[in-house]
Amino acid sequence: MTHVTTHPTPTFAQLGVRDEIVRALAENGIEHAFAIQELTLPLALAGDDLIGQARTGMGKTFAFGVPLLHRITTDTERPLTGAPRALVVVPTRELCLQVHGDLVAAAKYLKADDSRKLTVTAIYGGRPYEPQIEALQKGVDVVVGTPGRLLDLAQQGHLQLGGLSVLVLDEADEMLDLGFLPDIERILKQIPAQRQAMLFSATMPDPIITLARTFMTQPTHIRAEAPHSAATHDTTEQFAYRAHALDKVEMVSRILQAEGRGATMIFTRTKRTAQKVADELAERGFKVGAVHGDLGQGAREKALKSFRTGEVDVLVATDVAARGIDIDDITHVINFQIPEDEQAYVHRIGRTGRAGKTGIAVTLVDWDEMPRWAMIDKALGLGTPEPAETYSSSPHLYEELNIPTDAGGSIGKPARTADKPKREPRERAEKPARTHWQKIFPLMSTFVSGGYNAGIKG
Repeated sequence: MTHVTTHPTPTFAQLGVRDEIVRALAENGIEHAFAIQELTLPLALAGDDLIGQARTGMGKTFAFGVPLLHRITTDTERPLTGAPRALVVVPTRELCLQVHGDLVAAAKYLKADDSRKLTVTAIYGGRPYEPQIEALQKGVDVVVGTPGRLLDLAQQGHLQLGGLSVLVLDEADEMLDLGFLPDIERILKQIPAQRQAMLFSATMPDPIITLARTFMTQPTHIRAEAPHSAATHDTTEQFAYRAHALDKVEMVSRILQAEGRGATMIFTRTKRTAQKVADELAERGFKVGAVHGDLGQGAREKALKSFRTGEVDVLVATDVAARGIDIDDITHVINFQIPEDEQAYVHRIGRTGRAGKTGIAVTLVDWDEMPRWAMIDKALGLGTPEPAETYSSSPHLYEELNIPTDAGGSIGKPARTADKPKREPRERAEKPARTHWQKIFPLMSTFVSGGYNAGIKG
């Protein structure tokens, strides 16, 4: 097991990455490697199999994407021919689009040969087959896709996997949780035995370990953080308040006016609540979008794009719809409804305080949610099993979250919810053959050292 030591991180150039990739990354403000990238690149560039364990926001995409692009474009024995040479499998459409965008940016100056630029294609469900089939027929070098659609196109003969030299499974534990393991196993049967394999996962439940043993050759296991930090967020200040259901939107309206508040994610447990909260906040003048299962894929992509570009700075989402959303610079996470369990809580608040930045996580606990909150609190050792009763007018809410004393329930004229103007027809969701429950990996007993003083306040 490899762990991080604290020292200045090297640049991608110093790690031996080819100049074209270094230049493309620099244009996007990326020069120095994150911890997971620093540890991964020397092994991945050498063609070794590896398992990278790090939570969301640690830079996993370039940890596998940079060596993947480097290796397939420097392999003189196997020139690129337009048949897929690398495959990246991800659990969700949203993550597919994000990984695709990152790889396209990094490959900006790469060429497959003297007459053709390197091509990266996204293959995912919820969209028509024809454009994806046409892209494959024209020739692609790197494919990023979700398991169900990849398997469909491979079984139809449109996606040829026999020429792969690099395979990546990203967010493997999420794919297990969503029940995609059987699809993954079917895909693995179609790829060559001689190829490099990389697996990335925030946790390593037993089925993922078993999967790794079946298709990887003596992989090196890398952790980009101290063992105790996999479930903790030392840079995130956490607050929990007991709130009345009818007052929650009022409280959120005040929290969204806190000093220093930037991009914010609000989590709900149901699709209906997500849309209702988004609509109410829009009526109060906030720039807000929503992502949940009742919206078509086009509407979800539009909302995410608006959030990334800053057109909206509040995104309301359900846990399932938020899987794979990887957006930096989120300053606040608000749990409008508490999550199902402690692991979901970890994933939610992990959206902020990323890559060494600070963040704030606020959980609003309704009276009927107290028993489940007590279990989450106990499992994570938060030290706040009974949060203080709090209202939108409570002085301690304003003081602890740096909310101006004159903040009210609205900030101006109603704004239109970013993704609601036109309701799209429901698209058939990509589903696995059968469902698996993710085995909850043991979580650490201390979430933020110091308990109350670190920010869990009652």
